[in-house]
Amino acid sequence: MRRTPAKTPAAAQTTAAGAHFPQSAPAAAPAEAPTGSPAAPPVGTAPRQQLRTEFPFQLPRGYVDDSGTVHRDGVMRLSTARDELIPLRDVRVQENPAYLSVVLLGRVIIRLGTLAMVHDGIVENMFASDLAFLQDFYRQINAEGHTRAAVQCPHCSEPFEVELGGSRLGES
Repeated sequence: MRRTPAKTPAAAQTTAAGAHFPQSAPAAAPAEAPTGSPAAPPVGTAPRQQLRTEFPFQLPRGYVDDSGTVHRDGVMRLSTARDELIPLRDVRVQENPAYLSVVLLGRVIIRLGTLAMVHDGIVENMFASDLAFLQDFYRQINAEGHTRAAVQCPHCSEPFEVELGGSRLGES
């Protein structure tokens, strides 16, 4: 069952998603909020942020398909616990644990160039430098969170972004 907050006679109302809808006629402010109505968020509460789950990347060399087309631009999604557990049942991973990253990357890369589908066979045929790049990128977005963070200069208070993870191959 969905609960709907009581209508407030303010100049604008906010939905759960944060959208503002003006009312047709302004009304006087109520003396006090009715009992049982949801309380307004405390003053100073930051607005709700959406979780970013997909991250674009560009391979250093690119995957070359059977027709000779080079695919460099792609998108990787955040990994789930299921993504990390299912490859452990794979016979190739059980025989050779180094194969885990190939199977895992095949699950979380959702787009690569114009390829119709990305799977572990694609990752298996990538250049070693691209595989190393993707392994580092996977660590950055899954273990360390976002690769960039907003900060503020302590001297002039100017906002800017910094890279959290390594920006070159092999850095962490």
